[in-house]
Amino acid sequence: MKKKLLSLLVLVSAVMLVGCGNKATETKQIKSADDLEGAKIGVQLGTVGDLYASDYEGDEAGTTVDRYNKIADAIQALKQGKVDCVIVDEQPAIASTANEPTLTILDEPFTEEEYAICIAKDNNELLDEVNAALSELKEEGIVEQITANYIGDDTKGTCPYVTPEGTTYDNGTLVVATNAAFPPYEYYENGEIVGIDMELITAIGDKLGRKVEIEDIEFDSIINAVSSHKADVGIAGMTMTEERLKSINFSDSYVTTKQAIIVKDDSLSGDSLGFVANLKRNFVDDSRYTFLLKGLLNTLIIAFCAVLAGMIIGFLVAIVRVTYDKTGGFKLLNAICKLYLTIIRGTPIMIQLLIIYYVVFKAVNVPKLLVAIIAFAINSGAYVAEIMRGGIMSVDAGQMEAGRSLGLNYKQTMTIIILPQAIKTVLPSLANEFISLIKETSICGYIGLMDLTRGGDIIRSITYEAFMPLIAVAFIYLGIVQLLNFGVSKLEMKLRKNEQ
Repeated sequence: MKKKLLSLLVLVSAVMLVGCGNKATETKQIKSADDLEGAKIGVQLGTVGDLYASDYEGDEAGTTVDRYNKIADAIQALKQGKVDCVIVDEQPAIASTANEPTLTILDEPFTEEEYAICIAKDNNELLDEVNAALSELKEEGIVEQITANYIGDDTKGTCPYVTPEGTTYDNGTLVVATNAAFPPYEYYENGEIVGIDMELITAIGDKLGRKVEIEDIEFDSIINAVSSHKADVGIAGMTMTEERLKSINFSDSYVTTKQAIIVKDDSLSGDSLGFVANLKRNFVDDSRYTFLLKGLLNTLIIAFCAVLAGMIIGFLVAIVRVTYDKTGGFKLLNAICKLYLTIIRGTPIMIQLLIIYYVVFKAVNVPKLLVAIIAFAINSGAYVAEIMRGGIMSVDAGQMEAGRSLGLNYKQTMTIIILPQAIKTVLPSLANEFISLIKETSICGYIGLMDLTRGGDIIRSITYEAFMPLIAVAFIYLGIVQLLNFGVSKLEMKLRKNEQ
């Protein structure tokens, strides 16, 4: 029997090795746009590169398109040979390959495009105001000046836009949605979002007498944020397309650029950064570690507040359900609670978070931190309810009968006798729910909220380095979970001693 198992393991290993060997050789050399058929193309989700690459997808040559949330992720996939090329805007392509000696940009552009600012379809007044301001800035040479401040060996960093003296912001704020992972148009520098688009929208805000307020969210969420009025405008190197025009309006264009093709050339080589230098680049330079600290603080606030609110929701739902099971009371409330449990436990938390942010609070400007707490509290409450219901049902039925025989009514018996025993039973499970909730908060970046994972993503978008930021985030999560696990173990030991 052992020989058969050993032979089977050897056979499986051989098959895996052969498969890996085949995969390693399945690379396609891309020398021009004509070679894209049959290639594995990497793009950022929702970009023009994604749109045009999709025309190749599903063809007879077997072209595939891998979509990533960030250009940094697509670049990392190219470096590891997971894709054959990456299609991205020209200037971000230059920025992303600056410190990558094995990556090169093809001379032939993939396509040309024009950037514009997106505005909600029912906000024609703002559209006219933005176009008028943009026209003035073009005539004054400000648009050209801003571009030259970020692009050009002789002009880069020499001519930043400065708000004119006497500018007032009597018309309120201009909330701007962007994706700050797109240098030189929008990116982080010294903890601030800077770039061509950021200076341009600041200049437009000055013209309109409105103070600019930046919201950094995922690129594919920008149009949703603007159309749902979570933001007034969206600017992120965005191109007007027929498909996008169905959902959103666009201003006049402010720059013409190209889509570039990045490929990996193993014949090129260069000195790679050492471990210490790479560590410094990822966390020390420009105090980038602060992104992790800010994200960690928000993660802990969300998890702590959500688990407290979730416990309250869970206790109430559990009592309703148990009361119905034991006495038949609360029939309508029980039906509502069962519907709540079915929906919340049957749908992903990320979908719930997006629905609460973009649909439930569509017309209400609620702080993102509060939105996240509400979403996670509602989600956690469903699981706490079932944990508590199980704990209550595990209490011997004789306890209820004993309480009633002593003259206590149902409510008194439940609160004085049953619940204390149930809580003691489920405390470890509730602690584990808190641990799970902390890890689930990693999706908060989808609504532009800075959590721990988002902090790591920002560092990756700056350095185009995946290993260190991801490992750092993983170790922080691991450290938090291990501390909580230690606390849960101590709690379980204490409870066991009390039972002796």
